[in-house]
Amino acid sequence: MSRKPDKPKPSQHKRWEGKEKPDWLSRALARAGVFPQKEAEDAIRAGRVTINGRVALMALAPVPPGAVVKVDGHPVTLGAPATRVLAFHKPAGVLSSTARQHRTGTVFEVLLPQLPPELAGYSWHAVGRLDVDSTGLLLFTNDDKLVAHATSPDTRLPKTYVATVFSTADDEKVEPLRKGMTLDDGLARPAKVVVRDEHTVEVTITEGRNHQVKRMLGAVGLPVRALHREAVGDIKLDIPEGSFRLLSDEEVREGLRYEGRAPTED
Repeated sequence: MSRKPDKPKPSQHKRWEGKEKPDWLSRALARAGVFPQKEAEDAIRAGRVTINGRVALMALAPVPPGAVVKVDGHPVTLGAPATRVLAFHKPAGVLSSTARQHRTGTVFEVLLPQLPPELAGYSWHAVGRLDVDSTGLLLFTNDDKLVAHATSPDTRLPKTYVATVFSTADDEKVEPLRKGMTLDDGLARPAKVVVRDEHTVEVTITEGRNHQVKRMLGAVGLPVRALHREAVGDIKLDIPEGSFRLLSDEEVREGLRYEGRAPTED
């Protein structure tokens, strides 16, 4: 006797078509600042999280709009929290990534242990990168839209670097950077360049390509020995190496040209 074929199941897209799509549980907890995502996944596997009174054991469990979510029996408020941005003074010798390589640590291993409880629950995203040997201002945010805003070349948010160079710098050598120059990945926009002394050059760019400042200076015979980022937008580095501070809403709005998001109302 032949078996009738099963009816196709509606796709996830069809299921939620015309409705507000649910977030998945671990990400919802992380976005709300309840746990970092890895800790959220561990709490879910341990049976500590319920959705509408039922224990949820899967990190990808959907959280329908309006669902009551509890952790250890206590209700938590989900939804996108207000935009938070941290300024961090990156030391040399650590990676701007979440995973260490061999014995090289990451900026997250330096930053996260310092965070107070009210900031420790968020999933933090680095806003751009600095090379492992570079130092200076590195921003972190809980708002992934800010990452896209600050790193997009269309935003033209200036980033200011101070490079220590091996050769002797002068205005004639750096003039091609001011006019705009062709790199191996295309034309670079004109940069603002100040020769501070014969071995120190300040470069402000409005893009953010891989190793861009090093490549621009190298192309005019000024190989970089050390690179330090002093500012992003109007946010200037003003904290000791290895430390952080929380930016004010005004600094985010005015200094980074980003409106940010308001807290989700209960």
